[in-house]
Formats: sequence, C-alpha cells, structure tokens
Amino acid sequence: MGNALRFLYGECCNPQPEGSIGPHVTVGLSALSRDLFQFETTGQVPEGLNQHVQSSKKTQANWYTKILAAWKEARPPPSNAEEAARLIVETLKRHHKVDVEGLLTFYGLPNPTTPIQVQVPIAGEPTHKWSEGLKYELHTLQVNAKDVADGDTINVYVDTKNAREAANVPISVKEAMIQRREARARRDYKTADALNKQITTAGYRVFDASSTGHQDVLAHKYRIRLRGVDTPESQMPYGKEAKQVLLNLVEGKSLRVLVYDQDRYGRTVADIYSKSVFVQEVLLKKGCAWHYTAYDQRPELARWEKEARAARVGLWASSNPEKPWEWRKTKREGGG
Repeated sequence: MGNALRFLYGECCNPQPEGSIGPHVTVGLSALSRDLFQFETTGQVPEGLNQHVQSSKKTQANWYTKILAAWKEARPPPSNAEEAARLIVETLKRHHKVDVEGLLTFYGLPNPTTPIQVQVPIAGEPTHKWSEGLKYELHTLQVNAKDVADGDTINVYVDTKNAREAANVPISVKEAMIQRREARARRDYKTADALNKQITTAGYRVFDASSTGHQDVLAHKYRIRLRGVDTPESQMPYGKEAKQVLLNLVEGKSLRVLVYDQDRYGRTVADIYSKSVFVQEVLLKKGCAWHYTAYDQRPELARWEKEARAARVGLWASSNPEKPWEWRKTKREGGG
C-alpha cells in the first residue's frame, strides 16, 4: 500500500492489517465511507457482508464499484445516513431487493421509504435561520483574516476527515500531501513547495502541525458568497467598513455554514453563523449591506434593511448610496 493510503488510514480511519480490511465493527455513514475508500485501494469488500446478502463476492465488488462511482459524482455527496441509504438504493435499483436491504442492514442504514429530511433547527433558534432549499451543512476550521475577500465573500476550509469530504479527496492530492511531508522532513523545501502548489491548485490546503498544534490537516477550500445580501465593493464608499464588520465576526472562529446553492462564478451560496450569530443579520442591521432581493425574498432580511435605513446607520447615512449591482454593471460596460 502506498504512503498516501497509509496516511489516510492514519488520519481518517482505524488502520487494519494490509491485505485484509478486518471485521466490520462499526455502522453508519462513517463506516460506509471507510469501506468505500478501502475498496478503492484494495479491491476487497468488507468481511461479514456475506452474512447479510446472498450474492457472491464478485457481485458484491460490482456493487461497491457502482456505489463508489455514484458517491464521487454526487453533488453534494451524502452527509447523513438517510442520504447514504438513498444513494445505495438508487444505485443498486436493478439488483435483488433482498441484497440491497441486506447491505443497508449491514451498515445500520434506514430503508429510505420516505423523503429525505433536512436537519431541523436547534432548540431555541429563531425560525428565520432555516428555510426550504438547504442542501447541506459545513463546519469550518478557524478563519484567517486574509480569507475575508470583502463584505460578502469569504474563503473557508473544511477538514477532510469529515465523512463528506473524505470520500472525495482525489488520490493525487493524498499522494501530494504525504510526499510534501516527506520532502519537508528531509528539508527539500523546493520540492515541498511544488507539491504544496499542486495541492492548492486542486482546491485544498495543508495546515501544518505548527499551526494546528497537533498534526497536519488537509482541508478542502470553499469560496462562500453570503446568501441574500450584497455589500459595497471594496472600491465603493463603505466597502472597507463592510469588510471590517465581516472580519470582526469571523476571524479566528470556526463557522457553521448552511449551503443552498452555487452561483455562476462557482461560489458556494450560504448562510453563515459565527458562534450562533447570524452573520447576514448583523451586516444588514449595521447598515453594511443591501437585501439582495433579486435572489432572496426572506422578509426578515428586508425588515433588517428597512430598520437600518430608518436609523441612518452605516451606508444609509448617505441619502442615496450607489447600489453595488449597478456599480458592477457600470464597470462591466466600461464606465466609471
């Protein structure tokens, strides 16, 4: 087994002796994710599966090949047991029902006879924080100041040990990471830098042990566009102030990110919470943003903007501040 695969075993799973994936002792999404990775690297299906299904190991291997391909193609990949079960049922719909049910039982996954339900609000949270269209949730590493681009755009990083992320890290990235570590150990910093560039280009980042305090962390980068608000661009009046308010809210914090969409620039459109504080709410109430009604119709966001206008706070101290979408249109057309 290659070094990159040894690394992922050590970082994401409990290693099993080479040549066998060992007895199956866990259930759920993390167990399925682990077994898919092990199948990709060893070609072996889990021991004990025969007790739950009737088909041969050759057929079982065919299942895992199909499930692995479907998992990689899913956007986003499964984030909970219900979504994983539905992916299995849909992928193996032409196979024997008894085998599919046996596979679900093996992993302790539900038989998805009802629609998938998104996560429910945490007790005590205002209802405005949850609405239709939620796709999945991310929990980020701590945010660095340099990752705040402007008042409504931010780069965040998610640890790839997360089950959603672990199954989708390209093998080339895993290999580059372990090779980078080895290069740094022998003080070959030129090679390490080249490998780091390879990782970064693929959309990932390595946080070294010196910064994390315990071990190297491979993280997936997401460029987040705050949902439902539009702040002044950096070159516009109050653009720098809006960025500073966002920075004050997120710097050094691990964020909760609720993902709803992807925009035409490839950014992830999301609501962000910093220690239970709804970031867009603060931006609107401080007069740092417009409610972006072209893409969002939530009444509470409209109300917060209206309250800030009435109080003449932030950008509303000006009688007629230029709208950022009109400013961008003028720039695109060559004016200004």
